[in-house]
Amino acid sequence: MSRAVAANLRGLRARRGWSLDQLAQRSGVSKGVLVALEGDRGNPSLTTLCRLADAFAVSVTELIAADAPKLRRASVAEATPLWRGPAGGTGQLLLSTDPPQPVELWWWELQPGEVRQSEAHAAGTREALLVIAGEVGVESEGEVSTVPAGTAITWPGDKPHAYRNTGTEPARLVLIVTVPQ
Repeated sequence: MSRAVAANLRGLRARRGWSLDQLAQRSGVSKGVLVALEGDRGNPSLTTLCRLADAFAVSVTELIAADAPKLRRASVAEATPLWRGPAGGTGQLLLSTDPPQPVELWWWELQPGEVRQSEAHAAGTREALLVIAGEVGVESEGEVSTVPAGTAITWPGDKPHAYRNTGTEPARLVLIVTVPQ
């Protein structure tokens, strides 16, 4: 994955004619981290990947994927976790559709009490999740909603938001992120 991130960052930056300083300013990621990532010497956090994707107005999948065939298949068992919670929860990006307006499909597992805080994404981003097992609380723009298994919810992803396991059992959920171009 780090090799793909390095190549994709270099390519996206070159196509836009941005210097490392310009990308650092647009993304909020330090120039040192960008140098390491472009040199295939870094392991970016999910927050860093989201900031870079937002700066380029692309999906996270575009940053981490090598060339892929048109028909793509993904397995939760084979997906690399891009987020790890303190109690063992994970967030795995399974796949996304191609631009324009890519849609990302994520698989999340949150242990009881675990929280995923997310910064605001690019303007116009929307998120939706479906709870498969357990119970998840979603917070966005001062509103909090408890979402039980078998229920879905949507909210603006371009505002700070959070989702947390509010139950006593592990929570499993599918998250969909639509990214504007």
